[in-house]
Amino acid sequence: MLPTYKHEPFLDFTVDKNREELEAALKNVEKELGKNYPLIINGERIETNDKFDSVNPANKAEVIGYASKATTDHVEKAFTAAEQASTAWALVDPEQRANILVRAAAIIRRRKAEFSALLIKEAGKPWKEADADIAEGIDFLEYYARQMIELKDGKPLNSRENEHNRYIYTPAGITVVIPPWNFAFAIMVGTTVAPLVAGNTVLLKPAEPTPIIAYKFFEVLEEAGLPNGVANFITGDPAEIGDYMVDHPKTAIVTFTGSRATGTRLYNRASVVQEGQKHLKKVIAEMGGKDTVVVDEDADLELAAESILVSAFGFSGQKCSAGSRAVVHEKVYDQVLNRVVEMAKELSVGNPAEYGMYMGPVVNQKAFDKITSYIEIGKEEGKLVAGGSYDDSKGWFVDPTIFADVDPKARIMQEEIFGPVLAFSKAKDFDEALEIANNTEYGLTGAVITKNRDHIEKAKYGFHVGNLYFNRNCTGAIVGYHPFGGFKMSGTDSKAGGPDYLILYMNPKTVSEMY
Repeated sequence: MLPTYKHEPFLDFTVDKNREELEAALKNVEKELGKNYPLIINGERIETNDKFDSVNPANKAEVIGYASKATTDHVEKAFTAAEQASTAWALVDPEQRANILVRAAAIIRRRKAEFSALLIKEAGKPWKEADADIAEGIDFLEYYARQMIELKDGKPLNSRENEHNRYIYTPAGITVVIPPWNFAFAIMVGTTVAPLVAGNTVLLKPAEPTPIIAYKFFEVLEEAGLPNGVANFITGDPAEIGDYMVDHPKTAIVTFTGSRATGTRLYNRASVVQEGQKHLKKVIAEMGGKDTVVVDEDADLELAAESILVSAFGFSGQKCSAGSRAVVHEKVYDQVLNRVVEMAKELSVGNPAEYGMYMGPVVNQKAFDKITSYIEIGKEEGKLVAGGSYDDSKGWFVDPTIFADVDPKARIMQEEIFGPVLAFSKAKDFDEALEIANNTEYGLTGAVITKNRDHIEKAKYGFHVGNLYFNRNCTGAIVGYHPFGGFKMSGTDSKAGGPDYLILYMNPKTVSEMY
């Protein structure tokens, strides 16, 4: 019997021991830079001649490691391995599968500083953000292990006289896992182990900017006892192997986290029945957001400013949950705007390996170019009141940027920027604030800062997002506490870290026996 689930605590880096451990881990990671990392197919390490590099976003001259590029032939081998392993893996006692996850969590917990240090280097995450990312990965392991144990005997059914009916869950099949780079550990871990603990086999293709931390996690799965072939580690060019994996007739499930454009394209491709395919594919997709913090006229204004700041600029705004829009009641608009601007100008921006740095770089040149192009668009659409500067001479750094008096239909209020860019709009009353909050094609997260109980009740059902927060920021969902996923073009509303998530990777089956 496992103890009751509680989320992994975050570390306090004002404590000397915690700070010193991470500083030592960063030095150790620096000693490991520049190594080659192979594919892993059926337990076999396969190093290819063609490779791509993972670099430090804060210092693009520093190579974290070189990952092998898989070809479609490698992908075929991985599908064969996954198919051959699937029958035996599906028959493993669900508690034994859950135990592998618990062991993996214990391994990572012991090596937390090491994983955090690697995340700081490879993804450019500041200390607190990296620590929270690793903690969330541990949470997924612990939570899904317990969820599988709860589901292993199915759900109760009624039976008639001389009849015994059961409702059980069976594995759905081979799962292609395509996680993002922004939560390079947590989401990668969660989307990999959910299908595994449910009895499926997996092909994991990590995001191109962050393959090394995914490789290190794969080693943990092996150490925890995952059999060969049950999961296969495939790195490479998405144009060459990504679509091939999605299209493959042996793929049963595609789980994807990333942009709306890529997600909708994969969703469309997965709907096509390929030659030899004997099932309809499932797609579990989380495709981003354009998230709003609404501030009511009777809100705690200091809380409102803090909530907007954290939502917009945590991890440089590179979160699908980032609050990149602030919609503020006209009576308190100037006060809230001025306070957020004041606080934003105090934020530190620089090398995230340095203790206390609030913001690091954005992930790569592509992201830098996109974000800075939106800053130039913002200068035409609103009033620049903070930031607006950027520098890619050494790493990809963008200062926290705020635009005021933006039309709710402007591009910087409608399109996902995925960077430290915040737009303010004014609302004449709470109804108009909700109307503006709902005026995008996304519906992932949102926050409302108010003391008005009637407005809280109105927003519960009138603010159309999958995760709605009152009197706090709109980022920072915790596994098992805030199941995460959105409406509309934010995805399939699959609630990661929630009680019905594992069921998405299984097929329900009714078994009736007469006696």
